Amino acid sequence: MRFMVIVKASKASEAGELPSTEMLTAMGKFNEELVKAGIMLAGEGLQDSSRGARVRWEGKNRVVTHGPFPNPKELVAGYWIWKCASLDEAIEWIKRAPFLEGDEIEIRQIFEAEDFGENFTPELREQEAQLGKQIASYSN
Repeated sequence: MRFMVIVKASKASEAGELPSTEMLTAMGKFNEELVKAGIMLAGEGLQDSSRGARVRWEGKNRVVTHGPFPNPKELVAGYWIWKCASLDEAIEWIKRAPFLEGDEIEIRQIFEAEDFGENFTPELREQEAQLGKQIASYSN
């Protein structure tokens, strides 16, 4: 199973405050553990929302709102993609992460092809496989 581990934003991250050297070091060590255990597939931090935008569909119109956005705890500051045997395993891993008092993490399982059943036709599966190959070639 794959999981997206979502790091919620904070007032500090939305103010553009960067983590301390100590926090970066601790997180680097944690990421090393994840990689060595075969858990971490990807992970990145995100710039604060003042550098982002939202697009909302209203009929045929697209409404663009530029950040910053209110309510930091509803925003995403970073993420990991993990491969774990279960949600419980992902929870046990995140409990070891070096976060600060008040930080919040959300863990969500990622859909796999088989989760879509017969709606995900052989043609759609082939299309998805081809896209995956293209993406892999871009990252090499």
